[in-house]
Amino acid sequence: MKVNIINISSNALPEYETEASAGMDLRANVASPIVLNPMERALIKTGLFIELPVGIEAQVRPRSGLALKKGITILNTPGTIDADYRGEIGVILVNLSQEAFTIEQGDRIAQLVIARHERATWNKVDSLSVTSRGEGGFGSTGAE
Repeated sequence: MKVNIINISSNALPEYETEASAGMDLRANVASPIVLNPMERALIKTGLFIELPVGIEAQVRPRSGLALKKGITILNTPGTIDADYRGEIGVILVNLSQEAFTIEQGDRIAQLVIARHERATWNKVDSLSVTSRGEGGFGSTGAE
C-alpha cells in the first residue's frame, strides 16, 4: 500500500527494520533537547504528516526497549491516526521512571503500525448470545 507522506524534519522517513516488522520507528523532531522528569508527559512532534486511505488507520505504539530500559511509554496507547487526519503526528510520551529522561533530535520514540479496520453499524437487540465467559471481565480469565 502506498501512503502519501510529508516530512518537514531532518530525519529519514520511517521504515521497517526487518522483513517481518509490523511497525516502523517514529523519531523526535525537536529544536532542542526536551527533558522529561519523573511522571512528566509531553507531546513530542515527529515532523511527519500522512494521508491514509479510507479503511486504514495508523497506530502509535510504545517502543518496548524504551519502556523496559528507561520507563518511557506512551499515553493514550495505541494512539489512533484516522484516515481523515492531516495534522502532524505527535507522540504523548510519559516518564514512569524515577530518573529524568532527555529526548534529542532524531531519537526513536515510538512505533507506527498501519492497520485495516472495519466500520460497524449497530443492530439493536433485546439479548445477546450466551458464552462460557459471560459477563466476566477485567482479569476474570486469569489467575488471581
